[in-house]
Amino acid sequence: MSKFEPHNSGAGEVRSLSAADARRLTDEVIELDGAPPLAPGDALTQGEVRTILMSLMLTMFLAALDQTIVATALPTIGGQFRDAANLSWVITAYLLASTAVAPVFGTLSDIYGRKAMIVLALSLFIAGSVMCALAPNMTVLIIARGVQGLGGGGIMPIVQTIISDVVTPRERGRYQSYFSGVWVAAGIGGPVLGGVFAEHLHWSLIFWINVPLALAGLGLLLPRMKRIPVFHRRRKVDWLGGVLLMAGAVIFTLLLTWGGTRLAWSSPEALLMIGATVLCATGFVWHAGRVNEPFVPLPLLGGSVVPFGILAGGCAVGAIVGLTVHLPIYYLVVYGLSASEAGLALIPLVAVSVLGAWTAGRAMATLPRYKYVAILGTGTAVVTGLVMMFVTLPLWAMLSVLSVFAFGLGTTFPVSVVSIQNAVARPQVGTVTGAMNFFRALMASFAVAAMTALLLMALGQGMTPPDAAGHGIAADAFHNATATQMIGAFRYVFGAAVALLGVSFTCMLLMEERPLAGPATPPAVEMAE
Repeated sequence: MSKFEPHNSGAGEVRSLSAADARRLTDEVIELDGAPPLAPGDALTQGEVRTILMSLMLTMFLAALDQTIVATALPTIGGQFRDAANLSWVITAYLLASTAVAPVFGTLSDIYGRKAMIVLALSLFIAGSVMCALAPNMTVLIIARGVQGLGGGGIMPIVQTIISDVVTPRERGRYQSYFSGVWVAAGIGGPVLGGVFAEHLHWSLIFWINVPLALAGLGLLLPRMKRIPVFHRRRKVDWLGGVLLMAGAVIFTLLLTWGGTRLAWSSPEALLMIGATVLCATGFVWHAGRVNEPFVPLPLLGGSVVPFGILAGGCAVGAIVGLTVHLPIYYLVVYGLSASEAGLALIPLVAVSVLGAWTAGRAMATLPRYKYVAILGTGTAVVTGLVMMFVTLPLWAMLSVLSVFAFGLGTTFPVSVVSIQNAVARPQVGTVTGAMNFFRALMASFAVAAMTALLLMALGQGMTPPDAAGHGIAADAFHNATATQMIGAFRYVFGAAVALLGVSFTCMLLMEERPLAGPATPPAVEMAE
């Protein structure tokens, strides 16, 4: 056993990594099958851990908020610039940029360090926000949103990687649930804030608000970054591999965004994009197998943990994002809810999933057979999904069943993230975390596109698909569809969600359950008020 591997002694105790060992990791190559050691137990006080985690939560809130706050302000922005035709690009530019750079920032954080990359990501995010707020026309706004997306896409993997540097794998799951709560707050508060700013103040405030929040996050985090263990290793950057990966991601995301809406799937343009995606992916794999230090080492994505964890988490993200985008249609037509009421009816889906993540995270901190929480959760989600698929329920029963579905789905997130990070060497945690976020973003786009295609197929002339980024459907776009037609069509949507959760369930069954590095009974650490 390597000195950098987790070492169990006695009743589940795990040896901590010394500061000297941590420094040597920056210059050593660690085998891919070496599980990560503990972060030094005496390096950070509980107060410092709390402060770091609070600053990371604030940082992640920024990136999460900007994916939701803009949507409700789009009509106002289009009216001011007198350009509704290109309005969807305000969303699409951010989506493309953030998806493409997630693996790039993850890998670069393993090469140049977390501090340099989090500063770069937040700097790009602040610069893009200021450019958006000052944009004189739609073209500049779209370009600025792309810059903002570059920063937002980098924030996610780096924040998750810093968490892995600060908190041991066994304790990490319970902290992941706090970060899931950030997504709920952003998902619920973003559209409300965006609407208030656009209607009562000025739409530019949805971008200006990012500046003080980002600076506050940096101010809290940077003074303590020198206390965080260092695990990155300087090496040559495989820029060609990175370019191939980003190019393939951009083309594939555009294909999923436009396919079935702006472009017919059988059109020459769509077929050309499919060919370009395959070409970039093939070139990336071919190149990665022929260089000594590939951008994303292919063996890193293999084994008995990482591919199953990535696929399980990605399918769960796809299911929850796809349903979040499309369920308002169901509520509006089947139950006759207003647009605002339909938005409130999404709370059981997005909020209860956090409770499932919290439960799974707490279980990971105490149970040796932690993955069975996710197996039980995803299995329950599949069963309740089948109920929604085949049984027409009154609204109260629908929300109750949806809550159980969301709870089961949420258990996947901490188990998949922590298992993936626990299975690779410390100097490659950033790379594998970036790859995980990259795949989750692609799966979210794929799920939205697939569910939209299923609805269009089932309803025919009854509706208009979501906007280019899948961020909502106008209330009058499907007035020709009856409640009976919508119930029948949504069986396909619920079926797609069941299929995705079925894949997650299978992956959790197949994924190897490795012992988590960390204390068997972690001390109680409360988050700051």
